[in-house]
Amino acid sequence: MSAQVESGSDAPTAVHPIASAWLGSERTGAKNYDEFADDAEITEAIRRRPESALAVEMPHRAPDSPETFDAALPLARTRLQALERSGALRPVSDAVLVYRVTDPTTGRAGLGLWAMVDTDQISTSADEPGLVIRNEDVFAAKVAERVQLLRTLGRALSPVLLIQTQTGAELGAELARFVERAGAPAVSDNAEDGTVHEIWPVPAADPVAARLLALAGGGALVVADGNHRSLAAQQSGIPRFLAVITAADALTIAPYHRLVRALPMPYDELLGALQAAGATVTDAQATGAAGEDPRLPDPAPGTVVLYGRSGGPGRAAAVRLPPPTPADAETAGAVGNLDHSRVEEVILGQLLRLDPGDKRITYVGGSYPTSYLADQVDSGAADLAIAIAPVSVEQFVAVNLEREQMPRKSTWFVPKARAGLVIAEVSPAD
Repeated sequence: MSAQVESGSDAPTAVHPIASAWLGSERTGAKNYDEFADDAEITEAIRRRPESALAVEMPHRAPDSPETFDAALPLARTRLQALERSGALRPVSDAVLVYRVTDPTTGRAGLGLWAMVDTDQISTSADEPGLVIRNEDVFAAKVAERVQLLRTLGRALSPVLLIQTQTGAELGAELARFVERAGAPAVSDNAEDGTVHEIWPVPAADPVAARLLALAGGGALVVADGNHRSLAAQQSGIPRFLAVITAADALTIAPYHRLVRALPMPYDELLGALQAAGATVTDAQATGAAGEDPRLPDPAPGTVVLYGRSGGPGRAAAVRLPPPTPADAETAGAVGNLDHSRVEEVILGQLLRLDPGDKRITYVGGSYPTSYLADQVDSGAADLAIAIAPVSVEQFVAVNLEREQMPRKSTWFVPKARAGLVIAEVSPAD
């Protein structure tokens, strides 16, 4: 059950020091497995950096590995053991870890705290008590793989990203004060996208650690990234899971788009069906904004942009989807009007008859520009691209605190916590 804040407060907390872990390096740091839109990209990333955490977390995607997760799972343990023997990992115990992620193009730095969080505090509904709120649909097959990995390794290589909803601002300020005087980090990793990831251990006995823990656990925590990992923690029986806790203003939400293969009707017919369903469909016009692809312009909130082909060059259409019916609106709440919800209900469900978990749908996160979506359609790898504007962090937090459920894959938080920089022991309870 929840422990008490070590600073002497009587308030319960779900956040604790990391009892046993290993610090990684540039050799082990990696994008998370769910940041890739295509499995072939995972294989290529592992080929370039075979010692990265990605080769352990996705053992079946490494070159020359068995093609199924079950068959390749023993290789995950073998690769992790090889990293330990090679000296790529350094042990750390009974500590919290201050984390800074810096974008070199903007100079903006996001700060967070690596810690362990009580698994039994995860709550998925208003009538389920708990300090950790998770309210987004997940893919059962992905969760099952994460459960197997946790049970096989007894280690977590990727954290769950949590937003502290009450004392986040104070946590951010305390982290900033620490970094100002901390000196050189124990870990520094330059990621593929140019972001710099740095980590400073703080012993649990240090009064600074007690203050950070008290602020990190000072109120409800919302799962921003790692819905599958948090559910896997529950199903695997581990008492605490690895997390990075941060403030809402340290994060932004980038777009989360969709690609569809094997479209069951011609693209022009789909556009006509949308109009018949009450949608407003017009030609999408590029604004000329920096980085915008003229084939597939960035959507504005309230409008999604579709891109497809019908026997000729690709065509982009701006679509304003109809709102929920009055009867549906009563039960859907604020979530029902989100662009991702309308896409899921009207385009994927009503017109294409596809369940959101259908393998013909690829969810493409914000690290991929709309030019990638257009290229996929133009090359024939996909039949339809759906570009969706991001929700705001404020909308996301409000929806979770109201205990409504977000559509799956509707939030792409940045910056992303890096896999393989902290590997925590997470053995199941006896």
